[in-house]
Amino acid sequence: MQARRCVLSALLASVLVGGSLAATGCGSGSVGTAIDPARVVPASAALYAGAVVRPTGPLQSSARAAALALTHRSDPYLRLLAALQTPGSGSIDFGRDVAPWLGPRAGVFLTATGSSEQRAVERLVTLLEHGILGSATSGGEFPFASGSVEGAIVLDTRDAAKARTFLHRLASRAGARAATHRGVSYQETPGGIAFAIVSRLAVIGTDTGVRAVIDTSAGAPALASAPAYSKLLGAAPGGTLAHVYANASAFGGGGGAQRSVAGFSLLAGSGYVNASLVPAPSSLRIDADAIAAQPGASPGGLFSSGARAATALGELPGESWLAVGLGDVGHTLGADVGAIEGLASIGGGAAGSGGEAQSSGISVKGLLAGILAPLRALGGEGATTRGFASWMGSAGLFTSGTGLLELRGAAVIDSNDPARSRAAVGELGAILKRGGASVQPTKIAGAQTAVAVRVSGLPAELDVAAGTGASGRAKFVIGLGAQSVQTALKPSSTISSAAASTRASAALGPGYRPEAIVDFPTLLGLFEGVGLSEDPSVAPLVPYLRSLTMLSAGSASLGNGIERQRLVLGLQRGG
Repeated sequence: MQARRCVLSALLASVLVGGSLAATGCGSGSVGTAIDPARVVPASAALYAGAVVRPTGPLQSSARAAALALTHRSDPYLRLLAALQTPGSGSIDFGRDVAPWLGPRAGVFLTATGSSEQRAVERLVTLLEHGILGSATSGGEFPFASGSVEGAIVLDTRDAAKARTFLHRLASRAGARAATHRGVSYQETPGGIAFAIVSRLAVIGTDTGVRAVIDTSAGAPALASAPAYSKLLGAAPGGTLAHVYANASAFGGGGGAQRSVAGFSLLAGSGYVNASLVPAPSSLRIDADAIAAQPGASPGGLFSSGARAATALGELPGESWLAVGLGDVGHTLGADVGAIEGLASIGGGAAGSGGEAQSSGISVKGLLAGILAPLRALGGEGATTRGFASWMGSAGLFTSGTGLLELRGAAVIDSNDPARSRAAVGELGAILKRGGASVQPTKIAGAQTAVAVRVSGLPAELDVAAGTGASGRAKFVIGLGAQSVQTALKPSSTISSAAASTRASAALGPGYRPEAIVDFPTLLGLFEGVGLSEDPSVAPLVPYLRSLTMLSAGSASLGNGIERQRLVLGLQRGG
């Protein structure tokens, strides 16, 4: 699940830098200087997103078709001009102010780490949500702030003189004054936002970020020449519209920062990751490639357990419309839960309300909190000392049923020690009871021991049970009611032989086994059936969910120490 959250973050950042701006109605223009912005981005950048903002030929056609299918608008990204709209700069018109000088490539980088990295991504995601999801934007949403989030937007130019005039106009409106660094003239506002032309590239960012670009252009180490970046870019797929590179070890923040930003660390362990966005008329594909920080080591994170995750997914009930395989939850469950919570926080941010409870008493926020409570206890800081981690192996999460009454769902964890996993049922129940849940012993056919749990915010009963699965292996199950537990232990069919698995394999391509599957029409139908489509954390996403068919995810080894996680979002034809 963390991979899905990380890949989404990559997609958001890719779009933010303008990866589809020109491809979806803003014009292709002539080829500019074709300078790769990464050549002037400092090698120390913790996060970098680069994009072809004025694509031509098949790439332009694919990008336009995918954007139209997803958003049903020919220019869905025009509102993202707010990324250039610095405080006090006033409004911007693409055709008048930007198109005359914008070249084919653009990039954005962040250098700050720690708690400020969370604020950086929050600003970038907020800007995307307001632009793509149709809310009003304002100049105050410029993604950088001096003294907290350091970095800059770097834009290739086809006419440096016109770009200079544009930047001068923005700077003047914002009250900027002339400054110099290493002999390069630029302008800086009282708030620490700077504007410069550096090696025919237009640069807008914090004063520190712009100075870093000037230093790099004068010979300081550049990201484009960094060994990890070069290796990953060399393996990137053809037809890439935008990509996001991250030095996962640079994201060391805890708490909210860990959930909102360090998804790249969850994806690639302590190594490096590059996620590439590849559009097609009927799909959006993201290939996230990772390498280890040390030669010969495993990248870690999700990439270390792809085969086991695929096997776990294949054993889930065949009627599942949402299914996720996880390779080694004994080591990753806490991170998995944090990643799910981080993904949910993005949806809540779109509404600005965090997804408060509806009049029916059911909310996505409440449901998620209730469902995750047992998993959070299993994977929390005390999991190792309690012995939980010692018996947990691969795991799968599934949901089936199209209405509230027939809804089934469970987390199914393989046990390497049946005695310990049976004992864990009572131990987990005691932990949840101390946390305020109502816990009672219960009996479930096929389970050796079980407890029924009532958690605040969850209208259905959660049953925690230990038993033997159809494969003969010991299983630990947390299910939405007794029937979910029974289905998890003895499914009538499995995903490995289901049509959904065949479709997912075809979408992923040769060499990939499905590790996650989501059928969006069924998901949306369920939301609408129980009234959750009006939930503040879901409502802004509903038009886009209608445009999606299926999510498929899987992984493969590319050799030379590179591991790839692939995610494909199917798009409704004729959108």
